[in-house]
Amino acid sequence: MPHFTSSDGLQIYYTDEGTGLPILCLAGLTRTTADFDYVTPHLSGHRLIKMDYRGRGQSDFDNDWQNYALPVECRDVIELLDHLGLDKVAILGTSRGGLNAMGLAAGAKDRLLGVALNDVGPYIDPKGLDFIRHYIGRNPAAKTHAEAAAAMARAFPEFEDVPESRWLEEAVKHYTVTPDGLQITYDPKLRQAVEAASDGPMPDLWPFFDAMAGLPVACIRGANSNLLSAETLAEMQARRPDMITGVVPGRGHIPFLDEPVAVATLHKWIEAMA
Repeated sequence: MPHFTSSDGLQIYYTDEGTGLPILCLAGLTRTTADFDYVTPHLSGHRLIKMDYRGRGQSDFDNDWQNYALPVECRDVIELLDHLGLDKVAILGTSRGGLNAMGLAAGAKDRLLGVALNDVGPYIDPKGLDFIRHYIGRNPAAKTHAEAAAAMARAFPEFEDVPESRWLEEAVKHYTVTPDGLQITYDPKLRQAVEAASDGPMPDLWPFFDAMAGLPVACIRGANSNLLSAETLAEMQARRPDMITGVVPGRGHIPFLDEPVAVATLHKWIEAMA
């Protein structure tokens, strides 16, 4: 399995497949490279690079939970690009991945070709944060993937017309079967990092969004999202009238990215970088 060693000694997992435009896929807060399984067939003809952040999936867990922070994750991204010998990449960032992309635009813009944000912007709706704080770092009560899939369908009513098979796929991606039941695929100490970040005032991230000026930018929003509000998206569009935007009906946080609106938005974004 491909890994590289971070500057502080952790083994960071990544995949690198295909040729053409290099697109680095950065997952959500508790997610892994599996976040992008659904969209991968729709991005054939491009080089897709995916990374598990430290403390997630197949990357090493960090002994110090304070390193589960955006600046450290951005440093890991730069080190991955250096490891691969890539000067520039486009970034498709889901949720936290989008925050990292904006951070990279502010601190290492010369390494970016463009940014696509999946259901995230420079203002995080407190309702979404509260929901995340409710579950993060805890193993599910469900004992099987089938039980977890049924629980997810109940927990996310904002996702409309999602077949049982998709919820089962999601359960398999996000929970590992053990003799003691299902376990999360990330370091439980991530909860401490989120709680510490939530204790203080929310930082002003609009300058990070504005730092993407001159780069092709796209934003996909779930129409029922509790993290990226319609008002925030409207402000983003006002600041970036050229931003390619798609609102996915019947989806909350986060769209799966294989929905027709999401796929069309990403294809327009890729065309803008041609």
